[in-house]
Amino acid sequence: MRAAPLPRRRTMLGAAAMATATVTLPRPAQAASLPTDADITQEIRSEYLHSWEGYKRSAWGYDEVRPVSGGHNDFFARGHTFGLSIVEALDTLWLMEQDQEVQLAVDWIEAHFDPTVDAEVQVFETVIRLVGGLLAGYLCTGRPKLLDRCRELADRLLPAFTRSPTELPYRYVNLRTGAVSGSTSPLAEIGTNLLEFGLLTRLTNDDRYWSAAKKAVRAVVAKRSSLNLLGTSLDIESGRWTDTASAAPNPPVDSFYEYLWAGSELFGDADLRDWYRLLTNAVLRYQAERPGGRLWFRQVDFSSGKVTGHQQSELGSFYAGLLGKGGDLDIGRDYFRSWTTLLDRYQVLPELVDYASGQVRSARNDLRPEYANSAFDLWRLTGADEYRQSAYRYFQALKARQRVSGGYTVAEDVTSSPIRLGDLTPAYWFAENLKYLYLMFAAAPRFDYRTGLLSTEGKLLRGAVRP
Repeated sequence: MRAAPLPRRRTMLGAAAMATATVTLPRPAQAASLPTDADITQEIRSEYLHSWEGYKRSAWGYDEVRPVSGGHNDFFARGHTFGLSIVEALDTLWLMEQDQEVQLAVDWIEAHFDPTVDAEVQVFETVIRLVGGLLAGYLCTGRPKLLDRCRELADRLLPAFTRSPTELPYRYVNLRTGAVSGSTSPLAEIGTNLLEFGLLTRLTNDDRYWSAAKKAVRAVVAKRSSLNLLGTSLDIESGRWTDTASAAPNPPVDSFYEYLWAGSELFGDADLRDWYRLLTNAVLRYQAERPGGRLWFRQVDFSSGKVTGHQQSELGSFYAGLLGKGGDLDIGRDYFRSWTTLLDRYQVLPELVDYASGQVRSARNDLRPEYANSAFDLWRLTGADEYRQSAYRYFQALKARQRVSGGYTVAEDVTSSPIRLGDLTPAYWFAENLKYLYLMFAAAPRFDYRTGLLSTEGKLLRGAVRP
């Protein structure tokens, strides 16, 4: 799941991830309505490479491609590029065994990636996209310069934490000067760094990264209400809540909860496990409701529990998979089916709906990966083919409606006929959507299906099986 752009959720690798054997889940019988796994795998790979070639042709070395016009987009700072799509694509290309493309991407990063530019970057996005992408690339390829670049970048992000009077990180930092700004921040931006920073600590034996990340999360949990709910955003300098609505699982709080579970899973951290359970129990108690028999999550005041809204963001659909992984499988399956009813209605999911009124509040589709993410998680947990069928239908709808000659593009209105398209391939397209789908059908030899763990940005941080 992003704040300005909205936070996303969206995992880590230690020595155990370097297993030499791949363990695959048992597969149910092939559904009659689907092509063979081999055909679907080839189809997904071909579509991914269609997008990748479009990026290479029109925007190589830039952050993002505009696939309709053939232009490019700077994601972090105008006039500065980090080759974001290259970093995002690295582990996906590796999983798909596109080794020549991996070599091309790594060569570009080693020659051109600059973590010292005089530019202000958003800490959250830089951590999940660039730090996470470089970590995943290092774990997949073993190229030491990727880890060197990653560590240098993380060092330049640390002032956002160390210069804070409350241990809550500032939203922005200048990579060259260390100047910090952005004194109001939402939960996802404060807490979605445990995995990347914790793994960096594990790989470098430098505790600064993990310590900064965990202190920030601890500071947030300490500010929970008497109902054990969290608000939406905090003042970094005073530590006071600036928005007291409990908005889980929507952005901009979504991945805060995800990283509590994933951090406990990856590092065996009892604090994170207990905090995840405490806060999730409160969300299920005070926010879950079933209008018309479908499970949704309302927004409430974190102190009183008073209802403040009924909006659901597509980014929040990740929560179905998280609930399943966190021990609430039946509830997670119910929530996934609620989103599937929207897929039945619109074919391509809108960005924001009001489930109480049935109205679409934002008809955009920004090629978000969260529904496919949950399908992948729930399939791994259950082996049930309903998730592969739903994921394939989701993929076919995108292919029919958002594929263009230069790749895939966002949609401005999914309720219009035909869908009105925009002109951007978000870099996370190369990290997430088709990776989840590929892993569901490919029996990928480079992914350990037993231990594999992906970050909120779909980065392979545990479970890389190097050939």
